[in-house]
Amino acid sequence: MPVVASWRVLLFVPLLGMVLAACGSCGRHPAPAAPTPPTLSPDTRATPVQAPAGWRLAWQDEFDGNALGPAWAAETGGGGWGNNELQFYRVDNARVEGGFLVIDARRERYQSRDYTSARLKTQGRAFWQYVRIEARARVPRGQGIWPAFWAMGENLPQAGWPEAGEIDIFEVIGREPRRVHVTVHGPGYSGAAGISGWYDVPGADVADAFRVFAIEWEAAAIRWYVDDVLFKTITPADVPGRWVFDHPFFIILNVAVGGNWPGSPDATTVFPQSMHVDYVRVYEKTPSAR
Repeated sequence: MPVVASWRVLLFVPLLGMVLAACGSCGRHPAPAAPTPPTLSPDTRATPVQAPAGWRLAWQDEFDGNALGPAWAAETGGGGWGNNELQFYRVDNARVEGGFLVIDARRERYQSRDYTSARLKTQGRAFWQYVRIEARARVPRGQGIWPAFWAMGENLPQAGWPEAGEIDIFEVIGREPRRVHVTVHGPGYSGAAGISGWYDVPGADVADAFRVFAIEWEAAAIRWYVDDVLFKTITPADVPGRWVFDHPFFIILNVAVGGNWPGSPDATTVFPQSMHVDYVRVYEKTPSAR
């Protein structure tokens, strides 16, 4: 054991007493730990563009400003949207903030409806054919909450629905928190008869993290991905009617509340609920991959 000089011992003992006196009962009551940051806070770091092999970026919205870009238009109204939905869609429920598009679903009385939300589309402004479409988003949660990212034929005003076609890139309903639903609708296979598939996120709820939802749409197939996991492919041979996915489509982002499929909110549903969208990107095939 090393020898400690006596003057150091004499100096140390009174100092130790002062420290113990100041500490008092700190040994029995440790200082509280710093609070843990919320695990679901949006990641504000920019997400780099990483085009999949065989694709190149054709269009993007990174939501880096403070307002919606010119490609987006807000739909408004509260007529149920064909599904007996409960919300009124308002412009005020969508905003660009902190690098994200945010769509808020709120419990509030407006225009004879008890809930409000937002629905955005690129119809007449941006539309594509045979592309990869993807969005990185964190969906909301709760019974009766119904976020979606989907596409409809740009010829909708002329052809009507479902003849114009619809591709649901993702839908999540609150009562199935781990499941991502996907569907195509067309003549002879629409509504509950749409051709569908699903993906169950392993060991977590869909809303627990940001996820990348994507389709790769080519002339003879549509493929669906969640976080680069391919889980569904639909071809013309899989539909019982005419294949109507051979013309340009526009895209839609929305959060519905209630409706025939998800059911109504209940006492467990917390409001407001928000969908955060980090980006929407559209890729086209590279010349060598066509």
